[in-house]
Amino acid sequence: MKSCGVSLSVAAARRLSAAADEEKKMAAGKASEPEEDAPRLSAQESDALARVDSSLFGDQRLQEDGASMKALLVKAVRCYEALILKAEGKVDPEFFCQLGHFNLLLEEYPKALSAYQRYYSLQSDYWKNAAFLYGLGMVYFHYSAFQWAIKAFQEVLYIDPGFSRAKEIHLRLGLMFKVNTDYESSLKVLSGFVASQKRYRAAKEAYESLLQTEDLPAQVKAATLQQLGWMHHTVEQLGDKANKDSYAIQCLQKSLEADPNSGQSWYFLGRCYSSIGKVQDAFISYRQSIDKSEASADTWCSIGVLYQQQNQPMDALQAYICAVQLDHSHAAAWMDLGTLYESCNQPQDAIKCYINATRSKACSNTPALAARIKYLQAQFCNLQHNSLQSKSKMLPSIEEAWSLPIPAELTSRQGVQSTGQQSSAESWTHSSAQPPTQNWYPSPQKLQLLEQLRANRTSLKPLQLQMLEQLEAQLSDMHQQQMRQNSSGQIRASLPNGPSLPAHPVPRAPSCSAPPLANGPLPPSVGNNHTPGTRANGDVPYLHPNTLPHNCTSPGDTRKSQHLTSAQGLQKGLGSLWAGPNGDRTLSSSASADGGPHNQVGLSATTPSEPAVNHLSSPSSTSSPASSSSQTATSGAPHGTAPTKESAALQGNGSTAANHPSPDRSPPAASADNPQLSKRSPAAGSRANHVHPGSSASSPTSSPSPRCAVPAAVVNGSGGGACSEDSRSPLKLEPPELCIRAALKPSHSSSTVSIYPTSADVLKACRNLGKNGLSSSSILLNKCPPPRLPPPPSPPLAKDKLNPPTPSIYLENKRDAFFPPLHQFCTNPSNPVTVIRGLAGALKLDLGLFSTKTLVEANPEHLVEVRTQLCQPADENWDASGQRKQWRCESSRSYTTIAKYAQYQAASFQESLREENEKKGQKELSDSEMTSSETVSRRHKGPFKQVKFGTNIDVSDEKKWKLQLQELSKLPAFARVVSAGNLLSHVGHSILGMNTVQLFMKVPGSRTPGHQEHNNFCAVNINIGPGDCEWFAVPEPYWGVMSEFCEKNNINFLKGSWWPNLEDLYEASVPVYRFIQRPGDLVWLNTGTVHWGQAIGWCNNIWWNVGPLTAYQYKLAVERYEWNKLQSVKSMVPMVHLSWNMARNIKVSDHKLFEMIKFCLLRTLKQCQTVKEALVAAGKETIWHRRSRDEPAHYCSICEVEVFNLLFVTSDSYSRKSFVVQCQDCARKASGDLDGFVVLQQYRMEDLMQVYDQFSLVSPRNSVL
Repeated sequence: MKSCGVSLSVAAARRLSAAADEEKKMAAGKASEPEEDAPRLSAQESDALARVDSSLFGDQRLQEDGASMKALLVKAVRCYEALILKAEGKVDPEFFCQLGHFNLLLEEYPKALSAYQRYYSLQSDYWKNAAFLYGLGMVYFHYSAFQWAIKAFQEVLYIDPGFSRAKEIHLRLGLMFKVNTDYESSLKVLSGFVASQKRYRAAKEAYESLLQTEDLPAQVKAATLQQLGWMHHTVEQLGDKANKDSYAIQCLQKSLEADPNSGQSWYFLGRCYSSIGKVQDAFISYRQSIDKSEASADTWCSIGVLYQQQNQPMDALQAYICAVQLDHSHAAAWMDLGTLYESCNQPQDAIKCYINATRSKACSNTPALAARIKYLQAQFCNLQHNSLQSKSKMLPSIEEAWSLPIPAELTSRQGVQSTGQQSSAESWTHSSAQPPTQNWYPSPQKLQLLEQLRANRTSLKPLQLQMLEQLEAQLSDMHQQQMRQNSSGQIRASLPNGPSLPAHPVPRAPSCSAPPLANGPLPPSVGNNHTPGTRANGDVPYLHPNTLPHNCTSPGDTRKSQHLTSAQGLQKGLGSLWAGPNGDRTLSSSASADGGPHNQVGLSATTPSEPAVNHLSSPSSTSSPASSSSQTATSGAPHGTAPTKESAALQGNGSTAANHPSPDRSPPAASADNPQLSKRSPAAGSRANHVHPGSSASSPTSSPSPRCAVPAAVVNGSGGGACSEDSRSPLKLEPPELCIRAALKPSHSSSTVSIYPTSADVLKACRNLGKNGLSSSSILLNKCPPPRLPPPPSPPLAKDKLNPPTPSIYLENKRDAFFPPLHQFCTNPSNPVTVIRGLAGALKLDLGLFSTKTLVEANPEHLVEVRTQLCQPADENWDASGQRKQWRCESSRSYTTIAKYAQYQAASFQESLREENEKKGQKELSDSEMTSSETVSRRHKGPFKQVKFGTNIDVSDEKKWKLQLQELSKLPAFARVVSAGNLLSHVGHSILGMNTVQLFMKVPGSRTPGHQEHNNFCAVNINIGPGDCEWFAVPEPYWGVMSEFCEKNNINFLKGSWWPNLEDLYEASVPVYRFIQRPGDLVWLNTGTVHWGQAIGWCNNIWWNVGPLTAYQYKLAVERYEWNKLQSVKSMVPMVHLSWNMARNIKVSDHKLFEMIKFCLLRTLKQCQTVKEALVAAGKETIWHRRSRDEPAHYCSICEVEVFNLLFVTSDSYSRKSFVVQCQDCARKASGDLDGFVVLQQYRMEDLMQVYDQFSLVSPRNSVL
C-alpha cells in the first residue's frame, strides 16, 4: 500500500467538510454557542489535505516555502478539534490519525503522540495503516524510545515491504540497533541498504580484481565477465558510449568463451550488437540465446525491434506477440507493438497495446502513454467505423495475432508452459477498460478443440457432442457480439484472446502512477493545535513501564467514540474516476478500469471502494459462467478486485459473496471448464464453493461483517468489483488452532477462499481478490495483526510449582524404546522436556564411536568451531569483573580441528586433577565428576578463567562418519535423524545441525546459551559422556516472557547470547525444569521449549532436530516462521518449500494438520500467481530453471526471507551461475524496473496445481501417521 492513512484521510477530510456545514447550522441555533463558528474546509482544501500523511515527514521543509500549506493545516486541526468537541466523541478514528500526521509534520510531537494513541485505542485494525505505524515510529524515535520505534517500523515493513519510506526505516533501524548494541542486526540492516545503492565504479574494480585471480573457475570467470560487460553497456557513468559498447562486447565474448551455453550472455551480446547497428550479429546472438536457454520475452522483444527496423512488420508482430505471451506485462514489448500498429494505421490495436503497457509496473512513461491513448481514442471515434473496418489491414488485429501459431523455436522450448500462457490470454480479456461484458471470445485451445470436434463429428460420443454444441454456441455469440460492436461503433478496449489490462493487486511503482487520491508528494503543512489523546494505558501502542510526554488535553477523553464508515465520502470521487461519459468505465486516465489495479496507479491500496463496487455490481452487467470458466488458472494473467479495506464479502470467479445478492446470470455456455461453478444456481445469494465468506463444515471461517452492506458481484469472472473485508471486523480463514499470536501479512484475498476446491478454482478466486494494499506472502492467516509476543499463561503459577520435576522415563530393554506410548509421551505438549534414561544400554548403542579418541582416529583434521567463554558459577552469569549478574553471555568464535581440541580437552582434564591435588586441605568433593567450575562458583567475583567449547561439528558426511551414522539407526523411528514421520526428512536437502547430526565437545563450564530451536522444532540430544550435563528448560508458552527479559537487558532474543537469571524467572512466575543428563541419556526437547545448559564434566554430545508430524509442531513452526520474518531473522527451515514437499510425499489423516498445510499451499500458490503478474506488469521474463535434486531452498540475500519458485537473481550472479537470489521487494528496492535482475522459475504452475489438487485428507489407516 502506498499508505493506508492517506487513502482513508480522503474520506475523513471530506466528511469533515460536510460535518462543518452541519456544525454551523447547529451553532446558529444555540445562543450559548460562541458567535465565531469553527473554520470550514472547502472541497479543494479537503482534497489537498487528503494527500498529507506521515510519509511526507522530512521530505520538504514547510517552514521555508509552505506557509500557505501550514495555514491550511492549522485550519484543518482547528476544524478537527471543533468537530470532535461538538460530536461528543462520535467521530471516525481516522480523524485522530490525521491529527497525528498533521502534528508530526509540525514537529509537535506530544500532540502527534496523543492523537496517534487515541487512534490506536479506537481502531482495532490499526496495524493495516502503514502511514500510522510509520508516524508513530517517528514520534517514538524522536523521544529515543527505540524499542517502541523498532516495533512500529518492523510492522511497517512486515505489512508493506514496499512502503514509500522503507529506506528511511532501514536507516533508522540500523541506527537504533547500533545504539542498543545489537551490532549484528545493525550491520545486517545497513548492509542491506547499502546493497541497494549503485556503486558502479567500485563494482567494476571488484570485478576486474576478481578476474586477476589465478585458477579462477570457468563459471566464475564467465559470470564476472558477463556482468562486467552488461554493466558497461547499461551504465552511463562508465564512459562514452562507443568505448563502453566496445568493452562490453569484448567482455561478453570472453564470457561466452568460458561458458558458451549461457543464454543470458548471448542475449546481452545481441543487445550490444543491436545498439551499434550490427543487425546480423544481433540476430545470431538472439538465436543462440533462445537455443541455449528458455525462450525469453526480452529476447523476442529485441528480435521484434530488429525486424521492425528492417521493415518486416509481420515478423516483428510475431516476435512481439511471442514476447507478451511469455510475459504478459512486458511494457517494452507492448509499447513497441503499439508503435508497430500505429505505423501500420491500425489505431484500435495500438490503443490496446498502449493500454497494456500502462499496466506494467516497469512502465516509465505512463503519462505520455495515457495522453497518446486519449489522442488515438479521440481520433478513432471521429472516423467512420464501418469504413475503417472495410479497409485492408497490413497486420492482423491483436486478437487474430494472439491466436496465430507460435513459432517452433518457442513451442519447442516452452512445452507445457506455453499452453498455460496461451490459455491465459483469454483471461486478459476481462481486465479491459470497457463496461463489463461477457467473454465471447474462445481461447486458442477452444478454437483448436472446436476444429477437432467438427472434423470428427460423426464419431463423437454424446458428451463430446454436447461440448461441440457449447463451443459452436459460444462462437456464434462471439460473432453476434462483434456485429453489435461494429454496428454501434463501440471501441472494444479488451483483447478477446490477447492481453489487456492486468488486474492484479501488485502495487504500482510511483513512476507509473497517476494518483488522483494517492499518497503523492505534496508539500506537507504545519498545524498546531490541541490534539485529542488519552492517558489510558490501553491507548499506548507497545506499552512499557516507561512514559512519554502527554502534555496535551483531550477534549474527547470522557466521550464515547464509535466507528464511522469512511467509504461514503469517496463514493463520488472514485465513481467519477471509473465512469466514462455514459457511466461506463473508460481509459481516459491511468486509473484502473476494473476491480484490481486502481491501487497500481496511485490510489491507496486501502481506499474504501464501495462506489466502485456499486458501479461494477450493476445487475445489468450479467456474467456468464462460460466467460468465467474460460480463464485458465495456470497462467500468470493478472486478475483481481479492488483491494479495499472496508467491506465484508469477497467473490470468486463467476460467483458472488455470501449474504449478498448476485446479479442475474446467463445460462452456462461452457460449463465443462468449471464444473463446480456450472453447478451453481443463478439465484441471488449463490456461492461458489471456492469462495468462503461464511462458515462451512469443512473449513471454519468467521461470518462476514455486517458493516459492509454493499452487494458485490463478479463481472465476467475477472474481478470487476468486490465488497471486501471490513477492517474492523475482519474475516479470517482459520485452520483450527492456527490463528494465535502470530499472524500474517494481512491480505484480504485468500481469507475467504476455501482450501477445498481445485487449484484452478482457487486461482480464479484469488484473481478476483485484491491485496488490501498489504503484502500477501505470509503462510499463516489473513486479517490478523503482525505477530506479537504471547502473554504469559494465566493465572500465574504458585511459587511452589515453579520448579517442577522433569518428566523422566527409564528404559530397560529395546522393547521399551519402541513402545508407541513413548513417542506419544515425548511429543505431548504438556511435557516440555523428557529425559529418557538408559537409552544407550537398552538399545546397545556403541557410544564409543563418538568418543574423543574415536573421533581423532577417524577424522583428526575435521573442522571444529570454538566458542571461548568465561567459566561461570553453577547457575549464574556474571560480568567479566564478577561484580554484577547479567543475562548477556560473552564469547568469541574461532576454529580448530578435532585433534587439536582433543588435546585441549585432555590438557583441561590434567589441569583439573592437578588443582584437585593442590586442594587436599579443602573439603573433598562428593562427586568425582564435580569440576573446577563448581569451585569457582564459591566466589562470585572475578576474574573468571576462560574455557573453550567445541561446537557445531558437522558429522553428516556418510563417507567420513559411516559407522557413527549407522549406529544411530538403532534409535526408535520418532527420534531418528531420518524417518518418514520426521518433517525435516521431507525438506529435500540438508540443514546443518537440524536434519543432520552435530557433535559438541565440552569441558566443564562449557555453556549452551538460552534459545529455542530453529522454527520451534523438537530436538534430540544424547550425552556420550564420560561427564554429565546440566539442563534448564522453560515451557514454550513462556517464550514471550523470556523475550521481554532479553529486551530489557538489551539482548536480541533470537540471535543474541544470553543466560537467564533464575531469580528473575522466579519473580516472574516462570517455571524452570532443571535436571542432570548422564552418559547414555537422551534428552527430548519438545516443540518450542526454551532451554540452556552447561557441561559439569568432560563430555561429548550429539544433537539433531526432529519434526513430529503433528498439527502442534507444524503450527508452532509456521508461527516462528512469521515471527522471524517480522524480526528480519532467517528461518532455517524453509516452511513453504517443506509444505510443498510434504504435500508431495506424505498422506495426512490429521484434519488440523491437513488444513494448515493446505492453507500454506493455497497462500503460496496465490503468491506465485501474484508475483508472476507483478513480473508481467514489470515487463520481466521468467527463465525456466528446473530445480535440481537436493537443491537447497532459496533465501533473499538481503532480507533473508524464503524465496519460493520465482527467484530474483542479479544478472551478474546469474551469468556466473552463482545465483545470488533476492525477493521481489528487495529487488524492486534496488531497481524499480528490475533492471539488472533475472527471474528464474523453478516450478511450472501446472505442476504446483497438480500437487495442490492431489493433496487430500485420508483415513487414518492410510496415513503415515
